[in-house]
Amino acid sequence: MRRVATIAALLATLALGATAASGAASSHPAGSAGKTTITIWVGFTGRELRIMKGVIAQFEKSHPTIAVKTVGGISDDKIVAAIRSGTAPDVTQSFTADNSGTFCSSGAWVDLAPYMKAGHVSASQFPSASAYYTQFKGTRCALPMLADVYGLYYNKTLLAKAGISHPPRTIAELTADAKKLTQRDAKGNITVLGFNPFFGWYENAEAHFAPMFGARWTNAKGASTLDTPQWRKLLTWQKKLVDWYGYDNLVRFNAKAGDEWTASNAFERGKVAMNLDGEWRVAFVADEHPELKYGTAPLPTASKLLYGSGYTTGNIIGIPKTAAHKAEAWQLVQYLATDVRAETTLSNQLRNVPTTTAALHSKLIKPDKQFSTFLTIFGNRHTTTTPITAAGAAYQELFSSWTTKWQAGKEKNLSAGLKAVDKQIDAQLQNATGGGVP
Repeated sequence: MRRVATIAALLATLALGATAASGAASSHPAGSAGKTTITIWVGFTGRELRIMKGVIAQFEKSHPTIAVKTVGGISDDKIVAAIRSGTAPDVTQSFTADNSGTFCSSGAWVDLAPYMKAGHVSASQFPSASAYYTQFKGTRCALPMLADVYGLYYNKTLLAKAGISHPPRTIAELTADAKKLTQRDAKGNITVLGFNPFFGWYENAEAHFAPMFGARWTNAKGASTLDTPQWRKLLTWQKKLVDWYGYDNLVRFNAKAGDEWTASNAFERGKVAMNLDGEWRVAFVADEHPELKYGTAPLPTASKLLYGSGYTTGNIIGIPKTAAHKAEAWQLVQYLATDVRAETTLSNQLRNVPTTTAALHSKLIKPDKQFSTFLTIFGNRHTTTTPITAAGAAYQELFSSWTTKWQAGKEKNLSAGLKAVDKQIDAQLQNATGGGVP
């Protein structure tokens, strides 16, 4: 459940697999004492995987006839390949909610409506954004299982040394603070970066920046709307800040910044003063750099009305069409997606936002000051997510290909470029849906 996955061929792959893996189901051995063994694939690794296994162990205690094998480090590409070959597990969890449209429209994940009705699970149990990104055109093939929310992390020590008393709330403040906080060596190389505007670095996806300017991906008819004042303002600001740093300087800095998912993370090491990131970073900092003095806040916005909002997406969990034990699989899906104790345990330990209203307001939630910021952002009425389409996140990948050239100075005409990408996205969505932009 992190940055948008790059799986541009996912739709075509699943379309081929819809017939190739029609009714085949993988065979899983029965456990001891008559138990049914099911397998779940998740994207978590390391510390997060250990936490996930602990919660699943609690499921096994409350469901004594089911044993669960948990496999971590799974990508959507692996999920798709397994569905095509008929070797998919019983339950799959994805970090990429954008792919709900692909999984639902292709039939790769089963429609959960019958299971939800039998289990008395209603979509109203989930906040609206989470309910939205787990379905496509009335087919709910997934349930939300924790949400990601994006905000601003800032290094209190660096801000204090620069004489900055509070995190920026406006784009103007962000720009001024970013410049003031940046440090360079005698050769002009960046040693400490105030704020990194570079698309493609860590969590710097276009979708995560969009709420800062109120930028929307589509209009009411579903047509792409990149050539709009909000996107033009965002990209103009972003390019000016890239140019102030120097494109080549940023490329060199990023190459040496350290891996995002290790203790060498640039923000955690004090090499970046302010950083766009998800709520999970709270747990990473506590585990890897507890000495770091930092704060969290909503991302700065172009309009005061938008301040406090942000971008949200989340984990999705479902049952592949080739699952061998769908009834038992549903019991695990229902538990991980709706059980208050499971949701709050995962939230408290992973530092992800729970995705049922009951869990959000449960006394079992134990947010610290830094994590509470993201609960507030999640509840803001202006917080948005990205459109769910039959093409998955492919429309975002098209845009990202263009912004890569834009920030490098290879695209000069902003409006003309955005118009061209709008046309490409509209054609892409029309082809994915078989006619008519969704």
